[in-house]
Amino acid sequence: MVQIKTPEQIAKMREAGLVVAAIHAATREAAVPGATTLDLDQVARKVIADHGAKSNFLGYGGFPATICTSVNEVVVHGIPDDKTVLKDGDIISIDAGAIVDGWHGDAAYTAFVGTGHAPELVELSRVTEESMWAGIAAMKVNNRLVDISKAIESYIRRQPRPATGKYGIIEDYGGHGIGTEMHMDPHLLNYVARKRGKGIKLVPGVCLAIEPMVSLGTAQTEVLQDDWTVITTDGTWSSHWEHSIALTEQGPLVLTAPDCGKEKLAQYGIEVAPDPLG
Repeated sequence: MVQIKTPEQIAKMREAGLVVAAIHAATREAAVPGATTLDLDQVARKVIADHGAKSNFLGYGGFPATICTSVNEVVVHGIPDDKTVLKDGDIISIDAGAIVDGWHGDAAYTAFVGTGHAPELVELSRVTEESMWAGIAAMKVNNRLVDISKAIESYIRRQPRPATGKYGIIEDYGGHGIGTEMHMDPHLLNYVARKRGKGIKLVPGVCLAIEPMVSLGTAQTEVLQDDWTVITTDGTWSSHWEHSIALTEQGPLVLTAPDCGKEKLAQYGIEVAPDPLG
């Protein structure tokens, strides 16, 4: 069952999305050499408290922190701690969420720590982020879920291959519905699996978290003994980008982007829906 939201409910999700955007801004500024991933978690906790929101990560399935901090070869679900110290040249994907009046927001980004990053790492993050926007641009009324998957995969496959030989589109994790819970139906693959069919028809009120995860090598992952941290099986570094989006009668609304996705979607000739918060 896919949850369909009313305009009033989407407005509440926009409130939660703006809290997530504030977490992103604060943690991006704090992700510097010498900071620990626990430092970033504490920054996120303060932002959530300052906005009167709640964390949807803390305690989720026993997760012990407010954000996920995934460094280098960690794909997703890295647990913040005081032992992981960020170094010059690292990359870190920060996944954050918030709840406002029972409605959820969820988004992730990849940041560069310090300077001197290899060109293939810069390109990895760019390709992952742009594939996300390609997927968002495919979130149109009467399209199917598979159209989003196809747009993400097609964008990645069209890019020049990295020095490592290929981009690995992570297979074990993907996007999802979002609303009164953080993870809801439908599950959204970042590639086309024909045995899964076309998926749901996209109609106004559908809300999705679109989140490609891409490595500089394998598409395969494994989970460490903490039962959370997901790494690439070949040790190649990875990038993760995510936004929560509502589909409305007026078009898509990127709930976790400060500008509702206006600048990026304009590149696709798409006009975003008006911000329900004005």
